[in-house]
Amino acid sequence: MVGAAAAYELSKLDISVTVLEKENDVACGTTKANSAIVHAGYDPHPNTLMANLNRQGADMLEQLCHDLDVPFKRCPSMVLAFDEDDLKAIDILRARGIENGVTDVTIISGDEVKALEPTVNPTVLGALYTAMSGIVSPWELCLALLDAAVRNSTVLRLNTLVTAVEKQGETWAVATNNGEYRAKVVINAAGVYSGQLHELVTHQPMKIIPSKGEYYLLDKSESVKNILFQPPSRLGKGVLVAPTVHGNVIVGPNSENTAIDDTATTAKGLGFVSELAKRSVPTLELGTAIRNFAGLRANSEVDEFLISREGSYVALAGIKSPGLTAAPAIGIMVANMLVEAGLVEVKRRDNAVTTRNVLRLKELQPSERNEYIKKNPSYGRIICRCEQISEGEILDTFDTPIPPKTIDGIKRRLMAGSGRCQGGFCGPRILQILSKKLGLPAEAICQDADQSNVLLRREESGV
Repeated sequence: MVGAAAAYELSKLDISVTVLEKENDVACGTTKANSAIVHAGYDPHPNTLMANLNRQGADMLEQLCHDLDVPFKRCPSMVLAFDEDDLKAIDILRARGIENGVTDVTIISGDEVKALEPTVNPTVLGALYTAMSGIVSPWELCLALLDAAVRNSTVLRLNTLVTAVEKQGETWAVATNNGEYRAKVVINAAGVYSGQLHELVTHQPMKIIPSKGEYYLLDKSESVKNILFQPPSRLGKGVLVAPTVHGNVIVGPNSENTAIDDTATTAKGLGFVSELAKRSVPTLELGTAIRNFAGLRANSEVDEFLISREGSYVALAGIKSPGLTAAPAIGIMVANMLVEAGLVEVKRRDNAVTTRNVLRLKELQPSERNEYIKKNPSYGRIICRCEQISEGEILDTFDTPIPPKTIDGIKRRLMAGSGRCQGGFCGPRILQILSKKLGLPAEAICQDADQSNVLLRREESGV
């Protein structure tokens, strides 16, 4: 997300931008596995980058998502208090929020909380309330930002892992598994790998501590109206219960330091999430979960984003929560930083792309859908029953600047396979479409990352 936001802002300038991505698609790391919350800005400590960029990003996101046609919704949040210590904690958060410029942040009573959220634990004493929070689709936003950047002549190189970086005169030599790239400026937005990349560039250590958070994603039969937090602790912002922009309920996360590639869910971790979530909503039916997943945060040893510039190298590291919210502001900060340092030209690109439109047939009136079907019958063939995604919409994704290569690549673009059956019905059909469009045998199609083949081999039945 952070790299996409930086590429998007830089693509508006009349310069050459290349994005190197080690995976076979974008939004495959922390961006696809987080709480999807737009934080109002009362949590970060005042006068920090986290606080300033959080507020700026929160102010930008609604319009940005409107322009790029990305699902976004303003959704009030409440930090719940169940004892005297919690009440003291939310009072501190309120004062912090006011200092950070969050104007709409108040303490409400337990009765007011129960009126706003009837399913909440009846023992609640009060809450910190703000209507400035929101929910968003992170992977769709990341794709939209890079879609616009590529339309603005940005070059995206997938399956490209950086292996060495060396300054040679006025330029950088960036070695990868797919050859060498030359650049005037190097920007490190490698998420949990940003410490490793920083050491490649500067030969100085930067400690990034991957922290795993595990989640439940509940069926649309469950619902809450507000984002329900618990007071933050040393483990993070606490377990939340919140709606998603796609109509589900998300529950989590815990926080556990782990290996850099450990995204496995565990009975212990999910049990912890379950126990704390039911403190907020005792009637929560976690048995309605349609998926469990885990994501990694790029924590560091300081409670701050590690954003810095050393000559023509920029580090965007340690971007943990509220990194999603802050990302658009970080993108602008990077562009301004490079312009002010004289490292890039200030000239704006003519007719830079800053908008897009996405066809979502299920959001149209029946008469409007019928018009599309008359023009193209593939819009009338529903592939994903849960999310009502047509074959035509899937085929359209292959004509975008960043076409999908995997089953989950389709899911990130359209949400096909994200419903109650989790691709049980549509998965094989999407695999067939991918095989045909990519010109590959079915056994070469992957679920997501390389080597995640769904089919292993063809067997001759002999019948």
